[in-house]
Amino acid sequence: MDDERLAQVASWYYEEGLDQGAIARRLGCSRSMVSRYLKEARARGLVEIRIRHPLKTDPRLEEALRAAFSLREAWVLGNPPAGDRLRLRRLGELGAQALQRRLRPGIRIGLSWGTAVYEVVRAMPEIPLKGAQVIQIIGALGAGDPMIDGPELARWLAEKLEAPVRHLHAPLLVESEAVAQALRHERTIAETLALARKVHVALIGIGSVDPRLSSLRRAGYLRESELEALRAAGAVGDVLARALDAEGNPLDHPLNRRVIGLELEALRRIPTVIAVAGGAAKAPAIRAALRGGYVDVLVTDAEAAAAVLAMEGALAYA
Repeated sequence: MDDERLAQVASWYYEEGLDQGAIARRLGCSRSMVSRYLKEARARGLVEIRIRHPLKTDPRLEEALRAAFSLREAWVLGNPPAGDRLRLRRLGELGAQALQRRLRPGIRIGLSWGTAVYEVVRAMPEIPLKGAQVIQIIGALGAGDPMIDGPELARWLAEKLEAPVRHLHAPLLVESEAVAQALRHERTIAETLALARKVHVALIGIGSVDPRLSSLRRAGYLRESELEALRAAGAVGDVLARALDAEGNPLDHPLNRRVIGLELEALRRIPTVIAVAGGAAKAPAIRAALRGGYVDVLVTDAEAAAAVLAMEGALAYA
């Protein structure tokens, strides 16, 4: 059966609610044949099934985070799944809700990169927005999984919003400070960074210096020995690939000066920064980002939230 006919069978079953017997009578075939047609439609990618789990949040931890860090909003996933992948998917769904609340015609959205940002973009529905624009605010990885890289994520979100996209045509990290400085002054890169400073909303992840969690290590930018050196220098995590100490201060380290992307001071001036990160192991990095004042809206899970609050001394809430 051709794709068009298979799609019709799938539409009868999944959209119109006809049972397989009714479809079999329409087609003049057996129920088992209809079952095979439905399986074939899924195998050919004509059917996508999405299960929307109700997202339970923890208002107590949300209020505690808002109070402890003067956040505008905190979204805390209650009873997070044990598996990291499923946990991140649920956080992406929460993050998509947080982003949708801010969508309006003419909005400029800045996007970083990483698995958390990927899950938010994946969960976003198609919402055409007149005059909107999506801007890549940090350079490209150029290695590893292209789906979590800035250019692809910016393109994907722009497609969902039916908006133009502005790419930052530069690598995330370059070999030397001199190269980084020269690239930042290149006309198209400088223009994109100037536009990035004017976004209304930025969607970012929060990186870790734990070798098991570091996206920079997975992408091949940093070796484990370099991560160890960063930790020895006081780094607990990163925001926009800039290593931070426990209080959220950027380290005076060559790595930070080799990054091509929106500056941390400029990030602070963006009206709304939504950060998505979860898991207790990321608590030091999340706390650093909050202490540094880089986040207005935090999307996290109950385990990470409790760990962050315990580190902050808000033990009554943890």
